[in-house]
Amino acid sequence: MFEIKTVAAHCDIPCKIYDPAVFLVAGLSVARLLDLIQEESNDLSSLKSKAQIVRLVSEKEEQARIVKNEVNTIWGDYFKQPQLEEFPETHSLVHQIMQMASKCKQDVSTQNAIDLVALLNRFAEIFWATKGIQTQLCEAPYPPALKIITPILESA
Repeated sequence: MFEIKTVAAHCDIPCKIYDPAVFLVAGLSVARLLDLIQEESNDLSSLKSKAQIVRLVSEKEEQARIVKNEVNTIWGDYFKQPQLEEFPETHSLVHQIMQMASKCKQDVSTQNAIDLVALLNRFAEIFWATKGIQTQLCEAPYPPALKIITPILESA
């Protein structure tokens, strides 16, 4: 019908739709899943309880993977030299996020997830600052009710 000879892409996703919300929700999910793992591990006497632990751990792993993937995409595709010069901590911060997400996968410490969300908040804050958008720290409206960075959006 028609022939496409060359295709080139500027980045993985269309410009201007990067959003930290995806990795923040995934980070909160890791924290919530760790809470549920702790609760469920109090009684491992039944096969149902053991199966539930397996499901929770599997989902925790997936959510930590999403965190790493989403942060890596924004860091690798969105951040350019001007943003990195303005926020020189970005490379180190992303590395810390990758390490903490791995700790969340390797362990069942709720504190690791709390630390992960704190790092994600800083990355989100930097991201929005590069776009000239102010942010606020708000309590998430669902368990574990950790505080997350959200953009201050103008009302219509």
